Amino acid sequence: MYQLIKPLLFQFAPENIHHIVTSMLKNGNLIPGVPFLQKSVFHLDDPRLEREVFGLKFKNPVGLGAGFDKNAALVDELSHFGFGFIEIGTVTPLPQPGNDQPRMFRLPMDEALINRMGFNNEGAEVAATRLKFLKRKGLMIGGNIGKNKITPNEDAVSDYIKAFDALFDVVDYFVVNVSSPNTPGLRALQEKGPLKEILNTLQQRNNKDGISRPILLKIAPDLTNEQLDDIIEIVTETRIAGVIATNTTISRDNLRSPENLKSETGGLSGKPLTKRSTEVIRYLSEKSNKAFPIIGVGGIHSAQDALDKLDAGASLVQIYTGFIYEGPILIKKINQAILKREMQKD
Repeated sequence: MYQLIKPLLFQFAPENIHHIVTSMLKNGNLIPGVPFLQKSVFHLDDPRLEREVFGLKFKNPVGLGAGFDKNAALVDELSHFGFGFIEIGTVTPLPQPGNDQPRMFRLPMDEALINRMGFNNEGAEVAATRLKFLKRKGLMIGGNIGKNKITPNEDAVSDYIKAFDALFDVVDYFVVNVSSPNTPGLRALQEKGPLKEILNTLQQRNNKDGISRPILLKIAPDLTNEQLDDIIEIVTETRIAGVIATNTTISRDNLRSPENLKSETGGLSGKPLTKRSTEVIRYLSEKSNKAFPIIGVGGIHSAQDALDKLDAGASLVQIYTGFIYEGPILIKKINQAILKREMQKD
């Protein structure tokens, strides 16, 4: 069904159609019977799909990556597609409009997207208020946090603290985003010194009435092996819960799309990232001797792509661009493939 209407959807500018589709999704779920119909089509519930990772129990290992629902406005509606977890954000302490439009570009020849959104969001307090009244129904919620554009890097830790505090009571885990290429200077925070300061500060704050939240670090696919070694060291030293590998890439290698699209600045996601993100997962897993969990994301457009990331060492996977190109049935296909493996083990 989705593949039949995708050509029509792709006639619209990416950001415009995103707003149209999400509005239709929101309004459509107000119609009696629609949520039940969606669940009957897309859900695959089986205890063999359950995963316990960094102390949390996920009903299945397939999640939605950050960026699709920046403001926690669609968590309930998106859950009807069968996700095991949904990551909201990136959320900053203060609302901000993001970069000027156009800021998202579709590369259909490469089944990819380029975005330079710039952490456009309504702020941490708005997201927290929405999540406060959400009926979870076993769905795990991640909070992806970043700094405001106007905040200098030397003060970045204060922004991460503010977003962390605002979301603490309403999310199940946190993701520290220092790897987006679309906020000037942000990736400099991946360097050892500032990164350890941010993570150690959040860990020291990570206790409220005896409750702590798993903190994960989202890293770029453009890091060298030496930098990945530093990431392993930092994760070990700060004792955070794990890593999300990977964010979008600034590389434009081997793209088939026209030059005017390839030359757009921003982070590239989708199929061109499939191989590199899996390589990063494998390197981190093997070099650390599986010392921490990894959520694999980047170029998952098929069930086999997801299995490859799990085989490389990921405990969970997330989709985003593949969700746009393949449609919501991709979630069920991945879960079916994972369940088939589990059945073969029995």
